[in-house]
Amino acid sequence: MKVKICGITNIEDALKAVELGIDALGFIFAKSPRKVEPEKAAGIIRSLPLFIKTVGVFVNEEPNRIRQIVDLCGLDIIQFHGDEPPEVLAEFAPRAIKAFRLKDESSLEPIKSYQGKVRATLLDTYSDNKFGGTGKTFDWGLAIKAKAFGIPLILSGGLSPDNIQEAIRAVQPYAVDVNSGVEEGPGKKDHILMTQLMENIRRVSI
Repeated sequence: MKVKICGITNIEDALKAVELGIDALGFIFAKSPRKVEPEKAAGIIRSLPLFIKTVGVFVNEEPNRIRQIVDLCGLDIIQFHGDEPPEVLAEFAPRAIKAFRLKDESSLEPIKSYQGKVRATLLDTYSDNKFGGTGKTFDWGLAIKAKAFGIPLILSGGLSPDNIQEAIRAVQPYAVDVNSGVEEGPGKKDHILMTQLMENIRRVSI
């Protein structure tokens, strides 16, 4: 099971995640309590060991600005978390992930348009006023149905040490993405919760 911790804002949290064996770190460059400036993210990324994947999270950002930040930080993967159309993501292939905020079964329909244009889909919880970071789960039955599109699935939305095993058993995703569920406050990770998360993930059997 691949694990991404998102909302990294400081080197201490990043290095603890690496120590725990987490596969990828997410840096949010959109409006968010966990937003990090590109220059700071670049400094954190330069301090990471080799072979740790870094993910930049963008919401309806101009493609040229995305390219600037990707080059500055040396990002491996680009996560589009807004209303970006398939043709924009195709420009960034093969490094693009598209996030979808699921409300009901009709929320699955747009995923079809991104087949062949993204490396993975990230499924998150729908909110009227947020593009992510709600801290709430959604109906994992929708995630199971989304697997029919044949795109690797990253499960997000309200995941924590308390529910991670249940989520993995239910959905069997390619990866999980955890943010507020391992925080002591926005942008500051709780190292005990991160440790518990990884311990629980390693214990799960599917």
